[in-house]
Amino acid sequence: MASSRRRSSCSFLTLLLSFFNFILFILSAASLAPTIALRMPPTSLGWAFLMISGVSLLSSFVGFYSHLARFCFITHVSLLLASSAGQLLGILVLFTKEKSSLEMLRSARDPREAKVLVRLECGVLMAMFVMQLGVLVVSCVVQSCWVREYEGLEAEREATARKRRQKIARVQEESVANAATAVEMKNKDFDEKMINKYGKWTENDI
Repeated sequence: MASSRRRSSCSFLTLLLSFFNFILFILSAASLAPTIALRMPPTSLGWAFLMISGVSLLSSFVGFYSHLARFCFITHVSLLLASSAGQLLGILVLFTKEKSSLEMLRSARDPREAKVLVRLECGVLMAMFVMQLGVLVVSCVVQSCWVREYEGLEAEREATARKRRQKIARVQEESVANAATAVEMKNKDFDEKMINKYGKWTENDI
């Protein structure tokens, strides 16, 4: 009963993690548009934002397969931490130093349009950062749930094997006892036959 509840909760958390990764994938793809719209080819700051979006895209893609192996989980967590750090730095740069960011981006667009695009990029980065933290927390919970489920399955397997060994040992003991009883009964029958046979001969001789 407890194992079935654990499996159902793990299944729900896995679906929730997949949904979060899908939302993060969409946000990461959307974050590419403002940077590309500001200037193409981008400046060094623009390339930094593109790198942040690319790492977020990669982390969301790896998140769909993080439950396959421990290596994938570690890689996923590393990408999540790296992209979260980059998003936080990008938010701080765009939010606190908007004018200098616009100057470094060197956009050929109208200043108002450029400011709107920068603020849009900042908003998308904020949404990505929040979603990234949610994915990180749910990933750790799902991993611990899978570990507990695996340990439970191992314990059940060991208990089943122990019961099987005990049953086999009991059957072997019973078979040995039955064989000993059968030999004892044969010996008794043989003794009785010998006593009956030689006892008659002795009476006749007397």
